Amino acid sequence: MLDTEGSEVHISAVAKPMRAEEGDEFTFTVRKPPYPDGVFGVSYDAFIYDVEVGDEVVVDGGMVRLEVQQIAGPDVLCRCVDPGLILSRANLTFRRQGKLVRGQNARLSVITAKDWEHIDFGVEEGVDFIAISFVKSADVISNLKSYIQRRTGSHSIEIVAKIESIGSMPNLHEIAQAADVLMVARGDLGAQIDIEEVPSVQKDVVVKGRKLGKPVIVASHLLQSMIEHPIPTRAEVADIADCVRQQADALMLCGESAVGAYPGKSIDVLKSVATQVEEWSRQEKFGVVSLPQIATSDDGRVSEELCAGAVSTANKLKARAIFVYTRRGHMANYLSRLRPDCPIFAFTDSSSVRRRMNLRWGVMPFRMSFGAHPDDNIMRAFKFLKMRKLVSGGDLVVVVSDIRPAEGDVVRSVQIRHVR
Repeated sequence: MLDTEGSEVHISAVAKPMRAEEGDEFTFTVRKPPYPDGVFGVSYDAFIYDVEVGDEVVVDGGMVRLEVQQIAGPDVLCRCVDPGLILSRANLTFRRQGKLVRGQNARLSVITAKDWEHIDFGVEEGVDFIAISFVKSADVISNLKSYIQRRTGSHSIEIVAKIESIGSMPNLHEIAQAADVLMVARGDLGAQIDIEEVPSVQKDVVVKGRKLGKPVIVASHLLQSMIEHPIPTRAEVADIADCVRQQADALMLCGESAVGAYPGKSIDVLKSVATQVEEWSRQEKFGVVSLPQIATSDDGRVSEELCAGAVSTANKLKARAIFVYTRRGHMANYLSRLRPDCPIFAFTDSSSVRRRMNLRWGVMPFRMSFGAHPDDNIMRAFKFLKMRKLVSGGDLVVVVSDIRPAEGDVVRSVQIRHVR
């Protein structure tokens, strides 16, 4: 995934996280580097014109809070009022009398000139996802998709809309419809809306994404304490559990793995907690979510209904797994959206499709070349998964396929098989 900066205001890179204690003084400047200790460069030149003495400068969504004491030319002198850790390239927002100040950067283009350079690089390198920061409307997503289509001749790169600003809220439905993936970036979002609203916005985005068939990533502050400490707080573990129970498609670490002291342990903790809670949650009965049809073509509607029948059958028969054979990943997406009780083993002959399917809830993707005869593909999958101890002989599985055979039209099928 390539992540663009957008119009975000952030500080310069620092060699290591810096502890800010109450009363400490720091300077934010628009001067060019190098910077002495206690001085941070700011990515946005108009910063010095947007802030006023007495404003509250919020670092990294509230991890540190400072008060503006003085503005002197290109420098803004601040005093720490809420201690914490200042991370490399942390984002900055500022408040006046408790309200978010939307400076000139709020009127800047969502995709900056620097972002376009990075996007071109990502397209050339064949990235699977491009994340757009501070999305305010669906138009920017549509324009980027058109640009990528012209560059590549395909829709192989998926667009991730990062929901992290107050500007996203009025157009959330249109943004979700236009994007391929949604991300709830809670750190930046919590700096722009009241923190009490973040949980409800997160849940709304997860539900909306599922209804529209768009995977949802929950990011930021999942294990924030592990930037400095080897074990998480119990509240962080509970937060991860809540995200899993909401059935988000993916959880993403940020500072914990980028600049933290325990990146490997952070990943291990996240995986362990998420896996355990997911096993428990599969045994619980969740409220029924009304899912509208999302396919727009006749072929798509047939595939969607086929997948609905496959999931219903798998759940009733307590199948060990659902197998799906897909070239573009659409069938796996339809199955994932329905949140079956068993895992989905997806097989594709495309490396890029396999990587993208990793983001879908409950899907374990594998790359496999397809033979001319569907039954041969099934037997090869049985052997492949038995070697990895993911299935055993005699297990009941539901097999879904829409692969075109050697001759004739696409044959869509749902089969009930026992592993041999």
